[in-house]
Amino acid sequence: MKLPRQFFQPLAIGAPAPMRELPVRLERMIHFVPPHMEKMRAKVPELARQVDVVLGNLEDAIPVEAKEAARQGFIEMGKSVDFGPTGLWTRINALNSPWALDDITEIVGTIGNKLDVIMLPKVDGPWDIHYLDQLLAQLEARHKIAKPILIHAILETAQGVNNVEAIASASPRMHGMSLGPADLAASRAMKTTRVGGGHPEYKVLADAAGDAPRAAYQQDLWHYTVGRMVDACAAAGIKPFYGPFGDFSDLAACETQFRNAFLMGCLGAWSLHPTQIGIAKTVFSPDPGEVAFAKKIVAAMPDGAGAVMIDGKMQDDATWKQAKVLIDLAKLVAAKDPEMAVKYGL
Repeated sequence: MKLPRQFFQPLAIGAPAPMRELPVRLERMIHFVPPHMEKMRAKVPELARQVDVVLGNLEDAIPVEAKEAARQGFIEMGKSVDFGPTGLWTRINALNSPWALDDITEIVGTIGNKLDVIMLPKVDGPWDIHYLDQLLAQLEARHKIAKPILIHAILETAQGVNNVEAIASASPRMHGMSLGPADLAASRAMKTTRVGGGHPEYKVLADAAGDAPRAAYQQDLWHYTVGRMVDACAAAGIKPFYGPFGDFSDLAACETQFRNAFLMGCLGAWSLHPTQIGIAKTVFSPDPGEVAFAKKIVAAMPDGAGAVMIDGKMQDDATWKQAKVLIDLAKLVAAKDPEMAVKYGL
């Protein structure tokens, strides 16, 4: 365990100092792009104006024979596109794969100064973060990278869930964590082939009332894991995200899953299809009515002290903090979306 005085020390001579606070950025959706496909790369300049994060995917969904083409396609994309305020991320291959080391060294060596975050799949424990942390520091020093590249872990193994708190606090590079329901389901031997969302057989029955039919209520397979992830991230001061929703034909279920995650504390989700971008924008942008009420709370309690009654409801320090979260998020949304700025009155 690194002691507090050493926690924020660079891990290589010449590497940039680790960040003490995460950058304040809008990250409602992390939009996945398969960079080995030229026609998809051609859409990235326009896409970068629509989404909050563009992620070049090098791992799952990329055929083995296209792994190197995906890596080179991402590098080309990073070199040629002006991303402006939009984040540039990549999901590298798992650390135990034949491609991970080249993913890291080639990408950092060529576009390290434009890369914001490396998403690391199949994280089992803090040791995976420590390895990538040290390697990134060495590469940043070698290639004179000006700002540290952050790490985003995917929670998609049973061992990772078991070590979630240690993963969240493993390094000052930790940006956040995403739920990876498909691989996690396989790791747990769960009896589902769905990528996120509920399952019709995971339910509870209402109490029996004579001979009347008993109502059944479908439950959320991922509630426990999302709750653990959100708590670990909040305690460590990093960002929790919902991951993929695989059924592109069921937009209503996608929105419901995203909204559940938002209400539980997630800041965003993955968008794997263009139809999911608008859903993420809607869900992970605060409701204008709630923002208006939050502004009332802050206006009535500028320093958060004491307690007041607003519209018949008692407000105190705790609700003031909740109001600040909503208003700060609304300001980020308003800065990128003029239409929402009007709705928020910002």
